[in-house]
Amino acid sequence: MPKMKSNSGALKTFKKTASGHLKRKKAYKSHILSSKSTKRKRNLRHATLVSKSEEKRVKIMIQ
Repeated sequence: MPKMKSNSGALKTFKKTASGHLKRKKAYKSHILSSKSTKRKRNLRHATLVSKSEEKRVKIMIQ
């Protein structure tokens, strides 16, 4: 049986941290920004971690 391929979209989206968690960008920052407040857009800049419930699935995609 051949090796499983990595999900190339997931490889570009998620980064592994030193402790083994997965880093991701926040959603809702791509378009229609004029209707969003400056405070909201500023808080969307920072990266966050993938939730525990999704972490296992994402790790499989990026291996």
